[in-house]
Amino acid sequence: MQLEKLTQQDKRRYDDACGLAHALDLLGDRWSMLIIRELAYGPRRFSELKTDLQGISANVLTQRLGELEGRGLVRKFKLPPPASVQVYAASEWALEAVPVIASLGRWAARSPLHDPTLPMSHVSLLMSLQTLISPERAQGIDARIGFRLGDASYVATVREGALDVDRREPEDCDVTFIGSPTDVAAVIHGGAPFGIIQVEGDMDLAQRFVTLFPLPPKAT
Repeated sequence: MQLEKLTQQDKRRYDDACGLAHALDLLGDRWSMLIIRELAYGPRRFSELKTDLQGISANVLTQRLGELEGRGLVRKFKLPPPASVQVYAASEWALEAVPVIASLGRWAARSPLHDPTLPMSHVSLLMSLQTLISPERAQGIDARIGFRLGDASYVATVREGALDVDRREPEDCDVTFIGSPTDVAAVIHGGAPFGIIQVEGDMDLAQRFVTLFPLPPKAT
């Protein structure tokens, strides 16, 4: 039985020296890249990962986390008191793949089959903003943008045409967006009215901010 299991695992590997083939050995399993995506901005609890990865079962998530840990891409540890809970974090090496994963998402958004109305996690929303920001449209903006997305909060700093993300409480921000990640995404990416979310602070800045992230054109 053990030999059969090892043989099945080996069949999932590519017998190819190309780095891309080995990248698929490391991250090609279903859910693996999305798990690394969800760990891009800091450690997460198992329950948080399961909630934000729509459709994954607890058994599959446990299996994938174990595989990624064995490959040196994820580590688990216990937070100090008063939290005292076990969390999972991406390794420094795994975080090097995050820009590649984000760029792959931008590429896939050009597909005519991509449905932008499906739910988004708070991590995928912030990653999309980092990936899609237009330096030309953001020229001259130096501002802190807060996000309260359910249980998750972020501060995004727009400066010199780029956007940096920090997962923390949005204090002293110029404007703050409050709502579900999917609704905030609908406002920023889909042109939905501001009325479906709550906005605090400089409304002129908020109205300009949502124009900074043009979607890539669809492939023909």
